[in-house]
Amino acid sequence: MTETATQAEPKVEQDHQEPSHHPYFRPKDAATLILVDRSASTPKVLVGKRHDNVVFMPGKFVFPGGRVDKSDVRVPVAAPIPPELEANLLKGSPKTTPSRARALAIAAIREACEETGLCLGCRTSTPAKLNGPWQPFTEAGLLPDPSGLFLIARAITPPGRIKRFDTRFFTADASAIAHRVDGVVHADAELVELVWVELGSKPLADLHPMTKNVLGELDRRLATGPLRHDAPVPFFHFYGGKMQKDMLPGA
Repeated sequence: MTETATQAEPKVEQDHQEPSHHPYFRPKDAATLILVDRSASTPKVLVGKRHDNVVFMPGKFVFPGGRVDKSDVRVPVAAPIPPELEANLLKGSPKTTPSRARALAIAAIREACEETGLCLGCRTSTPAKLNGPWQPFTEAGLLPDPSGLFLIARAITPPGRIKRFDTRFFTADASAIAHRVDGVVHADAELVELVWVELGSKPLADLHPMTKNVLGELDRRLATGPLRHDAPVPFFHFYGGKMQKDMLPGA
């Protein structure tokens, strides 16, 4: 079912700030991880403040995320992604292969560790010797664990933008954090501050419009109880010059 903003659905936030006159660029696969702390009555999500000197969204609060790396598909894991999560990742167009679905989930974990120092994984007696951005997992005796991830939304950057991403927005409970790397967030890093903020609070009012859409979906999902893979997943994309919202059936 395809929907535009109607009275029955919350209004879809639109991004009118970035010019849209660039040549066509194919979207790059990307993943974002929204960590949620539900220990209090009002859920909190983790946001990071970007450095004032970065080109993209300086000084803004963001969620950790980025492009999928070629190596993400080959990284050993503590547990496979749930079949229901894989099924949700395979829905929508452009189509996604099972191996790419796995890479997307792993990329969300990697990006979170790289940008925040928070690692989602499980300890193992025989950890793999991982290098590069995965080195903190090796040092802590961990393997990344995507088994607790849930897909909240998928969104494709509109045509005409100089950077385009086909982003899958994942969420995970804060209890899945198994290791913290010190010194990742500091005054000269990409993220200069990390803050746990309540859904609907002031720091979340200045987010990218699409991120607001995703957070609205997360808020509605959390209000119904524990997250489930069988909930519909919104897929935001442009068609005919307008933002479309397809509700993809859950697994």
